[in-house]
Amino acid sequence: MKTLPIKSNDAIRALMPVDRPLHGGNLVWAAELANCSPHAILDFSASINPLGPPASAIAAIQTTLGGLTAYPDPNYTHLRDAISEYHGISPDYILPGNGAAELLTWACRDLAALDTVVLPTPAFSDYTRALRAFDAAIATVCLADFQTANLARLQPQSSSTAGLLLNNPHNPTGQLFARNAILPLLEQFALVVVDEAFMDFLMPEAQQSVLNWVEQYPHLVVVRSLTKFYSLPGLRLGYAIAHPERLKRWQQWRDPWSVNTLAAAVGQVVLQDHEFQQQTWNWLQETRPALFQALAALPNLHPLPGAANFLLVQTSASVPPLQTELLQRHQILIRDCLSFAELGDRYFRIAIRTAAENQRLLQGLADLQS
Repeated sequence: MKTLPIKSNDAIRALMPVDRPLHGGNLVWAAELANCSPHAILDFSASINPLGPPASAIAAIQTTLGGLTAYPDPNYTHLRDAISEYHGISPDYILPGNGAAELLTWACRDLAALDTVVLPTPAFSDYTRALRAFDAAIATVCLADFQTANLARLQPQSSSTAGLLLNNPHNPTGQLFARNAILPLLEQFALVVVDEAFMDFLMPEAQQSVLNWVEQYPHLVVVRSLTKFYSLPGLRLGYAIAHPERLKRWQQWRDPWSVNTLAAAVGQVVLQDHEFQQQTWNWLQETRPALFQALAALPNLHPLPGAANFLLVQTSASVPPLQTELLQRHQILIRDCLSFAELGDRYFRIAIRTAAENQRLLQGLADLQS
């Protein structure tokens, strides 16, 4: 394992212009590059459900507008009850947050208190941001074969108290780790944080969530997002499932009323929207393999199989020029992978969108290679 310095990664900085965004979904940046309105951009860079927001979410917002003159319930009782019913876990083990990102920040504060934090890479850049904010000692383990990564390689450093930060399904590769492969890690690490932001895109019988182990393992934390599946990234809503004592500590650290009234109301209803959930699973089951096969048929593109609502694609050409051309000629935004140091400039990630939108992407990619 390699311990990262606190300073920025020079290799990434050399490849990335100062104004290039670290995250997907930056439509203002893309529109400036494409010389068009942000609304004209077809965004494949942010892995958001293209079918939403569901009607139940819009109705909840409209119904709740009159309550904006009052502060939210600081305990988020109704929201926690809804999450509790959905997962079959006590509300005491649930803490809603201002998106999964806020909760990952507090998880990283706990991780940083340990001697070292094992971070499988490539990894979401916000993990490193949050860990460095609390001066964590980061030990990276590269998942060298992105299609068949072996979690048994993740071992704590000898004679140290170590934590582990893992996401499942894995971003950016889309690989799904079996929960039984995660179980041995709970015996090896003092704190295990599993980011399951994309888990709900899998059919219930295919999910490999470990959240029902939290009551048994007080050193396990699971973080979930409600904004990707329900297409509400601008609303910011997520939740953590962890031991009540840990969540009480986090509550003392953070600002009061982290979740706004509209987000809390939406969270209560979308978890009960079984029709929208089934519609999403049906869409993804049909659309993902079709897009994968069409990408594989294009020259110089090699998509990796994935379980989530996005695909990682390897290309023989440098991605930033490809990204720029797609924007300027077709107003299509793909996610470069420059922020993932292990991937560099020969990979891009795309969200899976509707069949018609996916076809527009395929035509744009084919046009650039003709």
